[in-house]
Amino acid sequence: MAHQNQRRKRKHNGVAAIFLTPYFAFFIVFSIVPIFYGLYVSFHKWTLAGKEGFVGLDNYLYAIKDPDFWASLGHTGYFVLLSTPLLILVPFALSLILDAKLKGRTFLRTVYFMPNILSVSVISFVWIFILRSDGLLNTILRDIGILGQEQELFWLDEPRLAWISIVLITTWWTQGFNMIMFLTGLQDIPADQYEAATIDGANAWKRLFYITLPAMRDLVILITVLTVIASSKVFSQVFLVTHGGPANETRTMIQYIYETGFRSNELGLSTAMSFMFFVMLIVVSFLQFKFFNRKSDRGE
Repeated sequence: MAHQNQRRKRKHNGVAAIFLTPYFAFFIVFSIVPIFYGLYVSFHKWTLAGKEGFVGLDNYLYAIKDPDFWASLGHTGYFVLLSTPLLILVPFALSLILDAKLKGRTFLRTVYFMPNILSVSVISFVWIFILRSDGLLNTILRDIGILGQEQELFWLDEPRLAWISIVLITTWWTQGFNMIMFLTGLQDIPADQYEAATIDGANAWKRLFYITLPAMRDLVILITVLTVIASSKVFSQVFLVTHGGPANETRTMIQYIYETGFRSNELGLSTAMSFMFFVMLIVVSFLQFKFFNRKSDRGE
């Protein structure tokens, strides 16, 4: 019997290995190998024409001394600080609404998630039409009297308004994914907990703070960390809508890495910047988990 069990176990392991081998092969070829190859490139003077010579740590030292590198990093951090709270609170509020027993909630879920499946080029084109100085938003603001008939807001040409526009676009476009995750978490909370709290006289706010939030704590932490990472990699909508302007005031880290590599033809330098940024994201993610775990240990 023991021999048969061992044979059965080896057979199952063999079948599992057959199915897992293609995944690991793709993972190694398209993830692990490029990482190490990129690290190799970062230690060389490398252009679109190919390798030109070994430079050691020169690319990293140049990036550390480059004020544009740190300015772009600051712009990225600013965007993360602006967008992350909205990308947590808005999807969570929508998930609470959609978890309620409302008529047409399936339709509403589709509507709220729909922007998430659109391409960034479509999103950018639509919002450029809305936000340009003679666009839809300024027209509406004039019609309802917030702006004078000859007054205009330059949503894409003034740094502060440009950042508001980018955060607005990103929140509208990407909140659907977090909303679905929150909605899934809400539906995993046993209904009898809410029923018992209602019987005990707990109102909606007490049920939210004493049942919903504690039950979803781990999910909120995970979504927060993932949102910070995703917001740190912002590029496409900024590049298409503001082109990093005005005067590079909205140029993010990924855009600067792209421009360094493909416009300045410094692939080695841009790769070094990428690895520096990668390490920074790892550190930020680690600190977030440490912070949340410390609060958990304190019972906060």
